[in-house]
Amino acid sequence: MGQKVHPIIFRIGTINTWHSRWYSGKRAFPKLLREDQEIRVFLRALLKDAAVDRVDIERSANAITIMIASAKPGFIIGRAGTGAEELKEKLKKKFFSGRKVTLNLNITEVPRPALSANIVMQAMVADLEKRMPFRRILKMTADKVLKAGAKGVRLRVSGRLNGSEIARSEAVSHGSIPLHNLRADIDYAQGFARTIFGTIGVKVLIYRGEIFDTRRRKKEEKEDAEAAETAKQES
Repeated sequence: MGQKVHPIIFRIGTINTWHSRWYSGKRAFPKLLREDQEIRVFLRALLKDAAVDRVDIERSANAITIMIASAKPGFIIGRAGTGAEELKEKLKKKFFSGRKVTLNLNITEVPRPALSANIVMQAMVADLEKRMPFRRILKMTADKVLKAGAKGVRLRVSGRLNGSEIARSEAVSHGSIPLHNLRADIDYAQGFARTIFGTIGVKVLIYRGEIFDTRRRKKEEKEDAEAAETAKQES
């Protein structure tokens, strides 16, 4: 029997951090945790077409900061910031009505959407709901992720594929996916597409390289730049 561990949770505290960053007592903790989850569900449903990667939440005594990372920040911000203000008002009305809370909304852009498992999963779900052939979706998505610079990708769809009577799973894997290496920057997402034949599950794993190697490379680049600057000044 396989013992599966969530790739992101497995790396919490090493290369990943929590999406909710705050502290509370034992009595308030369940309420705040549920509120965070409800905020994420609400935002993902409302911003379905904005390709939202993640929603981070920070809390203090009388303030809450919601950070939305999206591949289409302009879709959320709107013209002259009107979209962001409308979104803030909707959040206040639904979750903070009658409470004196300062709500801050930060919207950032995802630099490489093709390396975000959540965004890739959402694109696959949209294509499956448009009744595109699942094999074409798997192949096109894997090629797109690898061209973006990923070192490995694993995609899986499960369910009544192409309307078959018996549910099954189909997967595509390219490159390496070192699940046991804590330095490996592996992004993971799962979701499902609603089709006329039922739901089709989608899982995405993207290996973006080792964090240790990235830090070492940046350090070496910085040292090389400093050495070049020193040599230039001496000459």
